[in-house]
Amino acid sequence: MTTQTPPTSGIAQQLRPFRRQPQRWERKRSRVVHGGHVCCGSGCADGCEPVLIRERTGWGWIDWTVPADRSLPEQPHRIAVFTPIATRSQRLGLRWLARRPAHRIRLGPVTLRAATVVVTALTGVAATLAYLHGVPFSIVLPAAALAPLLVEHLTDRLDARASENVRIVEAEAACRYLQRLAALHTGLVEAALGSDRYEVRRAVQVGHHQLFDTADLLQRRDTRSASSELITRERLMLQLAVQTSRIVTPMKGNASSDRQDRLGRQQPLGPYPPQPRRQPQPSADHTTPATTREETHMPQDSPEQPTRDVYLLFAHEAYYPTPAQEINTSLVAAASLLHPHVRQPDGARIYDHLARGRRQGEIVPLSTLTHELDGGALWPEVGDWAAVTADLLQLIQDRECDGLSLGLPDIARALVCSGPHSEVRVYDPAAERYQAYGPADRIEVLAEVGRQLAWAEAGCALWPGDGLLVPANPGEAK
Repeated sequence: MTTQTPPTSGIAQQLRPFRRQPQRWERKRSRVVHGGHVCCGSGCADGCEPVLIRERTGWGWIDWTVPADRSLPEQPHRIAVFTPIATRSQRLGLRWLARRPAHRIRLGPVTLRAATVVVTALTGVAATLAYLHGVPFSIVLPAAALAPLLVEHLTDRLDARASENVRIVEAEAACRYLQRLAALHTGLVEAALGSDRYEVRRAVQVGHHQLFDTADLLQRRDTRSASSELITRERLMLQLAVQTSRIVTPMKGNASSDRQDRLGRQQPLGPYPPQPRRQPQPSADHTTPATTREETHMPQDSPEQPTRDVYLLFAHEAYYPTPAQEINTSLVAAASLLHPHVRQPDGARIYDHLARGRRQGEIVPLSTLTHELDGGALWPEVGDWAAVTADLLQLIQDRECDGLSLGLPDIARALVCSGPHSEVRVYDPAAERYQAYGPADRIEVLAEVGRQLAWAEAGCALWPGDGLLVPANPGEAK
């Protein structure tokens, strides 16, 4: 039931400096290396600013660092996204803002633009000549002092004015996330270059709006607090990319693979377990899917309900065991949270909350726990869910516990990542309207996961691993 660690690291690898013009990167990198200081990490002085190479795009710009080992940077230092509804004057201001980063010269405790230093020198020469030719000193001195100030401060004023129509993301985690969306949007833009279809052009417009809104969200909130919204936006961008790819390069003779239900699910829902788990037909004792009823309140303790078969369903960053197979969601037995290789005591605390008062065989998404913990406000009191789920995923990949690996489609995964009473709205660029999916659709997705689980467990339940810890409150979890 486990999967191997994939050789690739995800879609973010598609966005690299000057991906379609690698020679431009080499020229710019060589110019930087031969003409300036390249920050090399620990060997640099305090306050050393990294040298950046700016790649301008139709939707903004990307600032890349220059590694000292001549390799390509793994992720951008800064990503800026222009507003998609800019007027002509605003577009001119954004073009000004997207110019090459100004080179600064350190003069003691202050740093000045190279242009300011040059203008100061030229102004000094001009003032001297003007004074020698009889221009009064009372005129020469104010003019000589005003010119450098205008160069230094007027540029900042113009930058500040243009910055109102751009969203700039610099935090490492936010940049890493926005890099994936920018890679998807870059694919949309490249597809639109060779197509005159309205649907493709409209997909580019929708993608630009999503990219700008995501950058605006990442400016105001961190990736953890906005994770549900970010996942929804990423799935929408991925859906746009898939739809555009089908329009630009339609598949021939494969119409059956495009059949989808109302939740956009391909059949089957996700990859089945490896061959040893595939039995011809599950026995009668395993034909009933796992219970997936959503509680409308915090579950109460119920000692009469066994909890050994409660399951945790959590989404994670997608990986690809094979080029055509995506794994983006995993399901494990709740007892796997007690594995010694999972972060403790966080795993045991999450297990205590997960197992308390559940129905036998209930599948509990991580987003349901977030909903029960006051929308996530109480997670710090329970444990670090991000670290725990990362450890669980590593256990599955290392075959130290059983896990059902799923490749949920866009909408199904968004529903699983949303709360039990949330609504997911999906924009259809062709019809130019939104379609809403709610709690009933979420339960339908969980029921389908339960059917997959019943087949996977035919003859053998999910193995939670060896050497499990004792639950913190075993009496309450029974």
